[in-house]
Amino acid sequence: MVGVRQFDEQAVLERALALFWRQGPAATSMPALAQATGVQRGSLYNAYGDKEALFLKAFDLYAARFLSAVENGLVGRDARAVLERFFEAAIANMTAGSPSRGCLTTKTANDGSLAEPRIRERVQGLIRDLEALVAGALAPLEGELTLSVAETATLAVAFTRGLAVMERIHGDPPQLRATASAFVRAVTRSGP
Repeated sequence: MVGVRQFDEQAVLERALALFWRQGPAATSMPALAQATGVQRGSLYNAYGDKEALFLKAFDLYAARFLSAVENGLVGRDARAVLERFFEAAIANMTAGSPSRGCLTTKTANDGSLAEPRIRERVQGLIRDLEALVAGALAPLEGELTLSVAETATLAVAFTRGLAVMERIHGDPPQLRATASAFVRAVTRSGP
């Protein structure tokens, strides 16, 4: 039937996300997406318009999952526990897969894709949402922080960008956790 998609959109988005995540959006071509998804290029263009639109749909899926994982993990009786759980979610996200897939947000920022305004806006939105989640979890614990809640949240999210780069360099989750733990100790007053 004309105008009706003849493919499972969720499966296509999953496969497209996996390819964008592995290669980065700039290095991913429509022929590669067609091969990875099992959907002809023309059908992908008809369904999504262009590669950028398909990437944005896949990125939205990634962002929703990552934000959910962070939000579900942001619990703790003290600021140190909240921040450690935040970093654990970020590290788990970037080290999953074999080989590990890294951080899609950082790959997108580093491969030139942010030159596209819609992609830049989506990435900025994810960063803002992460900062808001961390700030919300830390707000009742502000007295345990060496900085304001807003400063701590912004700095913690920015720090994950460095962790993403270090993950690519070293590929060592225990080292990433130790580095994050040092950050947490630097911005909190709680515990030894």
